[in-house]
Amino acid sequence: MKGIKIIFWALWRVWFYVVMAIPIIVMFPFLVLSILSEKGYPYFFKMARIWSKFILIGMGFYYQVKKEYQLDPKKSYMIVANHTSMTDIMLMLAVIKNPFVFVGKAELAKIPLFGFFYKRTCILVDRNSSKSKNEVFTQAQMRLSRGLSVCIFPEGGVPNDESIVLDVFKDGAFRLALEHQIPILPITFADNKKRFSYTFFSGSPGIMRAKIHTPIATEGKTLLDRKALREETWQVIHNQLLVFNTKTDNSPQSINLEKPV
Repeated sequence: MKGIKIIFWALWRVWFYVVMAIPIIVMFPFLVLSILSEKGYPYFFKMARIWSKFILIGMGFYYQVKKEYQLDPKKSYMIVANHTSMTDIMLMLAVIKNPFVFVGKAELAKIPLFGFFYKRTCILVDRNSSKSKNEVFTQAQMRLSRGLSVCIFPEGGVPNDESIVLDVFKDGAFRLALEHQIPILPITFADNKKRFSYTFFSGSPGIMRAKIHTPIATEGKTLLDRKALREETWQVIHNQLLVFNTKTDNSPQSINLEKPV
């Protein structure tokens, strides 16, 4: 039985990269056209959402979204979530309709096909370079001035120890939110680690639960409030993870059951 599971996991992991590539290949000419100018990004974002949903359904995932808040299409947000899986990117694109850009590690630009568009549409950061970190603020300002939102996974990467519920948050997302006076939108992903962690021989098809929390305001706050803001956001996501893990969330927020089709 264990041998069968290992074979399944190996084939399933390979299949992930196949379903990641298929929509990119099919939409390649349109994707390229959409990144030729800044005005094309909203069209690129729509295709990225199709790409993400194709991967989720292709891997046998479906997602359930609880919403405390309906995003205002005319507002920019600093979107933050816990980070445990490569599928965090896909699920984020699937559940958020407002166009946003990721701030992510530069190493992902090396992935064939995906990396070609990733480095041309996302804000890349080399965590070992202070110059690169400073450039993030300039790039974020450009995107925000165009009415886009920004998404950062504030743990700064996936913890090596999978027993960690939620790692310590870094300051970057909160500095950006305070400097640009945009609300922080916390999102909790409950099952991505269980469904598709970075441990190769693990995972399974099934449900992926997410919760969109009420935004945390930054208006009138300064960089001196950075630590308190960071801790408040951490507590919101951490507490929700505990609720998800104990399966006791019977609160009356609106629930959207969505199959990524």
